[in-house]
Amino acid sequence: MRVACRIMRWRNAAVVASSAISLLAILSFTRVVAAEPAFTVSSTDLVPGKPVGRELLFSESDCKGGNRSPQIAWRGAPAQTRGFAITIFDPDAPGRGWWHWAVAGIPANVTRLPANASASGALRKLGAVEARNDWDTEGYGGPCPPPGKEHRYVLTVYALNGNELRLRQGTPALMFEHEIRTMAIASAQITFTLKR
Repeated sequence: MRVACRIMRWRNAAVVASSAISLLAILSFTRVVAAEPAFTVSSTDLVPGKPVGRELLFSESDCKGGNRSPQIAWRGAPAQTRGFAITIFDPDAPGRGWWHWAVAGIPANVTRLPANASASGALRKLGAVEARNDWDTEGYGGPCPPPGKEHRYVLTVYALNGNELRLRQGTPALMFEHEIRTMAIASAQITFTLKR
C-alpha cells in the first residue's frame, strides 16, 4: 500500500512538473512574440474616412493642388533595420499603374517625415534620394486621377537590411522599386482613395 502511495505521489509530482514546464514554455513564447511589435505606418494627412486634402494633390494638370508630400510616421521596424524607403503607387491607373513617389536612403534612426519633406529639402538633409515619378518630375508628384473612377493610392514604408542602394537622384521610380524590394525585410502600408 505504501509503495502504491509513493508511486502515485511521484506520478502527481511528475504531472505538476510537466505542467509547470509547459506553462513556462508558453509564457516564454508569449514574451518573445509580444517583444516584436507590429511594423505600422500612420499619417495625420491620410486619415481613414476623411477626404484627401487639396495640399497633397498634384499642382499641375487640372487638379491645381499644393503638391506637398504627406506627413508620415512609422514604428515597430525590425531590430535589424538599417534604413527605410517610401513609395506611393496608384494601381488603378491605366497600364502598369502610376508612380507618385519613391524615396530611399532614409537613415534607420528616422521614424517620421514632416509634411512637404520632398519639396522642402528635408529628405536631402537626411541623405535620402528621390526618384523621377510618372509625372516626369523628381520627388513627390501628388494624385490627380481622371474624373469618374475612384483610384487607390498605396503608401508603403519599407524597412531595409542595408542602405547601400545603387540609386541616384532622379532615377525612374520603377527602378527604385526594384532595388528597394531586393533589400526589404518588412513593410507597412496605408491605402487611401480619391475620386474626382
